[in-house]
Amino acid sequence: MAYIEIHPENPQVRFVNQAVALLQDGGVIALPTDSGYAVATTMGNKDGLDRIRQIRDLDEKHNFSLLCHNFSQLGHIVIVDNKAFRTIKALTPGPYTFILRGTKEVPRQTLNKKKQTVGVRIPDHKITQAIVEALGEPMLCSTLIMPGEDEALWDPEVVNERVGHLVDMVLGGPVGNAGATTVIDFTSGSPEIVRPGAGSTDLFD
Repeated sequence: MAYIEIHPENPQVRFVNQAVALLQDGGVIALPTDSGYAVATTMGNKDGLDRIRQIRDLDEKHNFSLLCHNFSQLGHIVIVDNKAFRTIKALTPGPYTFILRGTKEVPRQTLNKKKQTVGVRIPDHKITQAIVEALGEPMLCSTLIMPGEDEALWDPEVVNERVGHLVDMVLGGPVGNAGATTVIDFTSGSPEIVRPGAGSTDLFD
């Protein structure tokens, strides 16, 4: 396990590449986002997915999210109609999770088994963005909320202390907001706010 302090505004390329190499080798990392810390692995990594489930004590029904670098990347993995397109463009990057139907690019183990949906995010966080861009594909992630707790971990030293031995790397950096993302479900055709969170819902008033 490695703990690396990474620059919040200009993430060092060598550290970003180190994280990407670990992910490509099947690893799991803990990294800061704009809504607390997350644990992440590559999209098709079944072992990584199982490790994240163990860390968070999640069952098979838990829905994971995919962290995307930009709208173009997001458009490859979910089906976006015109209404969703306009809303997502207006709200990203930012602390939002959008639930949409997945395309065949998304591994089946990542989709909601009944609805064939997945949560997608374009975070407003330079460290997360640098890693997803260098990886060249979305990262599978889950907010780092420990079993029996309600809020995401946000202090890098606490993250390292509590899960450092369970992941392959902890990237130390500030989080943009300690609150959870606002979750918006588009699968019924109209946007439905499933969970209010860090992202403003003024657009829907």
